[in-house]
Amino acid sequence: MSDASKTKSDAKTQSPAAEGMSRRSLLKGTAATLGTAALFDAVRMAFPGGVPSAYAAAPETTKAILGYIALMDASPLVIAKEKGFFAKHGVPDVEVNKQASWGATRDNLVLGGEKNGIDGAHILSPMPYLISAGKVTQNNVPTPMVILARLNLDAQGISVSNEYKDLKVTADASALKTAFAKKRADGKEVKIAMTFPGGTHDLWIRYWLASAGIDPDKDVSTIVVPPPQMVANMKVGTMDAFCVGEPWNEQLVNQGIGFTACTTGEIWKNHPEKALGMRADFVEKNPNTTRAILMAVMEAQQWCDKMENKQELAEIVGKRQWFNVPVADIIGRLKGDINYGNGRVEKGTDLYMKFWKEHASYPFKSHDAWFITEDIRWGKFEPSTDINALVNKVNREDIWRDAAKALGVAAADIPAGTSRGKETFFDGKVFDPADPQAYLKSLGIKRVEA
Repeated sequence: MSDASKTKSDAKTQSPAAEGMSRRSLLKGTAATLGTAALFDAVRMAFPGGVPSAYAAAPETTKAILGYIALMDASPLVIAKEKGFFAKHGVPDVEVNKQASWGATRDNLVLGGEKNGIDGAHILSPMPYLISAGKVTQNNVPTPMVILARLNLDAQGISVSNEYKDLKVTADASALKTAFAKKRADGKEVKIAMTFPGGTHDLWIRYWLASAGIDPDKDVSTIVVPPPQMVANMKVGTMDAFCVGEPWNEQLVNQGIGFTACTTGEIWKNHPEKALGMRADFVEKNPNTTRAILMAVMEAQQWCDKMENKQELAEIVGKRQWFNVPVADIIGRLKGDINYGNGRVEKGTDLYMKFWKEHASYPFKSHDAWFITEDIRWGKFEPSTDINALVNKVNREDIWRDAAKALGVAAADIPAGTSRGKETFFDGKVFDPADPQAYLKSLGIKRVEA
């Protein structure tokens, strides 16, 4: 008698509960023996009468290790764990582990979960491209990555030392050009901090400086500081300005150490920010697990986006095991109430972090094209880089769409195409994803000829 026939025969003598246990045991053992590629054949053998939908998408593994930095845009990962969304979607053993810096996140992604690293992470949107291309890895060895979702839109900040408080600097940083030049003439260094070369915070503060005629490579010195260390470094005078996500800009203001010139949404309204990135080999080996993780994160994004959940969200992520930050340093900007710290206070703005609305979760390819174009602008990628080819390799919006349908996401919340179209910045510059070269040509300060 064949194994499949024996399984069918034995099942006739078992109770329904025992039958379910038997089949689950067979599935588990067979999958472990044959591997992911043979899983569905094994499932069909175990269920000759048809495969129940619950088993058709059974996760290949219930575990994955995801990294995060203590930033509000990591909230969907925290909430997916705290609220049981990972467990709900069949991956209860997913770990969400704090990383010391974006450099540590990169290094642990290169290691991978099987070598005591991580399988995926809350990550700066350009990083999966830089890592996949070997631009920021040891010996320039590529580690293929994929982007599965965007985690949020907006709500980073550019903050400045109180030394410049009287200049009333906003999104328009032109008043700093003379101040910085004078400081350098006095023999002092002007230091601008961001979180990772070529990452989002690096690109926001470079755009901000360059729009004011300040060359971020010639007129100032850029330094790398992990997000949770920004406030402490500003306090001891290590830097003149920085760009980072929340809650660190709000904490800076609450401690009276500096002020926020602008939120990044004032530079580019509804801009993409962090992503859920994973090693490509994990995704290829575990497609069902990947989809389950993504569904859990998407459901968490929906939860995070509801205004009635903001207080609880602040209380959860503020816990010692997550961000270790007082709720008072989180809640204001989370709701759109912004005290800039220089006499400017705005209540009820729409500059709060979007986790789901405005298609925040969907990873538009056009947005990734902008990130790559900006990294070409500043010399992180060669001018000859095939932007579309790189985006199509790393951006897996198709997996997002599959997960969205499985989750029952409304059609209105699923974009019709992969491009959001032309994007306009506060200084009037326009990025057309169909013509990145035209955008590069329009920029005055850059490291590349276009």
